Amino acid sequence: MASTTTTEVSSAVNNFYDRTLLTRAIPSFIHTRWAQVRDIPRNNSEVIKFRKYASLTAATSALTEGVTPAGSQLSVTDITATVAQYGDFVTLTDFVQMTTLDPLLSETAEVLGEQMGDTIDQLTRDVIAAGSTVQYASTATDRTEIAAGMILNGDEVREAVRTLKGNNAKKITMQVNPSTGYSTSPVRAAYIGICSEDTEYDLKRDPDFVPVDEYAQSGAAMPDEIGKLDEVRFVSATSNAKTFSSTVTVHATILLGKEAYGITRISGEAAKTITKELGSGGTSDPLNQRSTMGWKITFIAKRLQEAFMLRIEHAVSS
Repeated sequence: MASTTTTEVSSAVNNFYDRTLLTRAIPSFIHTRWAQVRDIPRNNSEVIKFRKYASLTAATSALTEGVTPAGSQLSVTDITATVAQYGDFVTLTDFVQMTTLDPLLSETAEVLGEQMGDTIDQLTRDVIAAGSTVQYASTATDRTEIAAGMILNGDEVREAVRTLKGNNAKKITMQVNPSTGYSTSPVRAAYIGICSEDTEYDLKRDPDFVPVDEYAQSGAAMPDEIGKLDEVRFVSATSNAKTFSSTVTVHATILLGKEAYGITRISGEAAKTITKELGSGGTSDPLNQRSTMGWKITFIAKRLQEAFMLRIEHAVSS
């Protein structure tokens, strides 16, 4: 079992030079913001069922007087998802707690909270980045054909919008509010594009890109939103954006329509912080030398409408 000892805490803290830990560089946890959120009641099941109904064909034939038409049948597709548990913890020695000036437990809770958020974000990202609706930049027809210079630009974005509209993907009008957990708030209708910081660099050089500070109502920008191009509002996932290893590093910019994917937790078990105090280990810790703090979640992300999301694979400028 790995323990956090005095040698693993900032030397500045241990030597009384600085009580403030360095600001951590953490990615923006954004991939869950436009999901359907469906919880499973506690003590019910580990499986949730998402049900979708296919559209009916337009009834373009005129009715015959006095004759009842054949009618139509609803077509139902069920998509199931099974939640899993994820978690981690750290071990703190009694000596490190009695010899450091830093509020160690509160800092540990913050670090663990960041790890938990990062875990949820990456789990969701990997699910929605695995969709089957793919557009390869420029003349490429496969990931292996993407070469330097095949960057994301206005033409690629407009082509993706055309595909989403052709698939009847509706624009997103609500998002999960990152400041209040899983409650939702309205946003201005658009498709959402999730990109890397390197892709952001290329987008900002495109003549058709409109940065958020040029919006007519700048206060309407979403957290992490960088601007818009055509009918897509872009947010930057920074270091958590999806990339693939190929001939060049291939960046995946994910475009989302309404109700494209969902996330599920078990009610009351969505996220827990678990702390074991010094002395709680019984005979496994006879001298009360160790305490632990950790987190545990139940979670699953699921693609629901393959045609309502699209992944553009492209290179970035060097």
